[in-house]
Amino acid sequence: MEENDFVSIWLEESGNPAIEELTRVNQEIADKTASFLSEKGLNSTDLSAIVDINHDEITRWLNGGHAFSIKKLKEISQTLADHN
Repeated sequence: MEENDFVSIWLEESGNPAIEELTRVNQEIADKTASFLSEKGLNSTDLSAIVDINHDEITRWLNGGHAFSIKKLKEISQTLADHN
C-alpha cells in the first residue's frame, strides 16, 4: 500500500461496506436455513448432501465462520426451494 493511497486508508478506517453487507446476508440466510432444516427435521449433513457442498464448509457457514458468494447463496436458496 502506498503511503498516500486514500482508498486503502479509507478502507482501513471505515471497513469495506461490500464485505460487511455480504457477511450480513450470509448470516441472515444461514439463520433462515437453520430454521428450515429444523422445521424439516434435517441437519447439516443432510444440507451438505442436498446442496453438494463439503460438510465442514456448511457447518462453518451455519455457525457464522464462513461466507459464501452471492452466487452460491442463490444456488443454495434455489436448491432448498426446489426441495421444499
